[in-house]
Amino acid sequence: MIIVVKNSCEQGQFNTLVDWIKELGLDVHVSRGEHSTVLGLVGDTSKVDIDLISTLDMVEQVQRVQEPYKNANRKFHPEDTIIDVGGHKIGGDNFNVIAGPCSVESEAQIIEVAKAVKAAGATLLRGGAFKPRTSPYAFQGLKDTGIGLLLKAKEETGLPIVTELLSVSHLDLFKDVDVIQIGARNMQNFELLKEVGKTGKPILLKRGLANTLQELLMSAEYIMAEGDCQVILCERGIRTFETMTRNTLDLSAVPVLKEKTHLPIIIDPSHATGIAKLVEPMSLAAVGAGADGLIIEVHNDPKRALCDGAQSLNPTQFDSLMGKINTMLPIVGKKYDGKN
Repeated sequence: MIIVVKNSCEQGQFNTLVDWIKELGLDVHVSRGEHSTVLGLVGDTSKVDIDLISTLDMVEQVQRVQEPYKNANRKFHPEDTIIDVGGHKIGGDNFNVIAGPCSVESEAQIIEVAKAVKAAGATLLRGGAFKPRTSPYAFQGLKDTGIGLLLKAKEETGLPIVTELLSVSHLDLFKDVDVIQIGARNMQNFELLKEVGKTGKPILLKRGLANTLQELLMSAEYIMAEGDCQVILCERGIRTFETMTRNTLDLSAVPVLKEKTHLPIIIDPSHATGIAKLVEPMSLAAVGAGADGLIIEVHNDPKRALCDGAQSLNPTQFDSLMGKINTMLPIVGKKYDGKN
């Protein structure tokens, strides 16, 4: 349920209403706008008398919300959520590009790539320290050593870092990580979602390989229910009958999610297609669809990459793509704080 309160109401009246709602055993999410304030009621709202509340002079509108996700619902929070990561704002009319290798392989590799993507205009650095792989015999990442190397790259370049968390047991290693990524395979690992929701850090939540958008939003709800509203949604392709690409990139997710939620949504064209030459056209299509950013795999030597080299751009290709992205952004009303 949402209650729209007029901004002209007295603070004492407002506090009385909020206290009364909380006495009914409900949580209240407050979102203040320019002309009104929205109260999002979370819990069993059947005990709330809509007719009584509607008669209050301070109340503009009362509406029941049918969707099971409450905190993530745009009805509760009409304005776009903007998440600040190291001075870079994600959401609203801002556009960011997260770039870096699939896996951290060595100090020289991650620092070289970090410098290259920053020079091209990337605002955040990605790199896998812990890697979930289909085969148990494939490279699993450098683990805690990889996180240490990411932090060195951050010292060298100033780029905030994004890396994937696989297990609650690793959480202590992520205390200096700027954005914790929850990968597609863990999108419905609800115990993990609860724990990252307690960190207060920005969380990049990837859509699962075979999950609906409502299920993605419900996973975001698990994080937000723990008090962390800094959730960045990521569409990374879903599994369909098509075999010519690694996955099928669902760009319609962008406008649909923009209508349903206030959370920022970014696109991962690298994992979606699995083919480096498709990353550029899908990136530009994502810009056109209204995405808030991209997460792109970049490797200094893709042919020798230990993980996902076939879908990685080299620094020259990435720099070329960034130029085209910057050309498109004004058309869709977005601004970018990286290199123009």
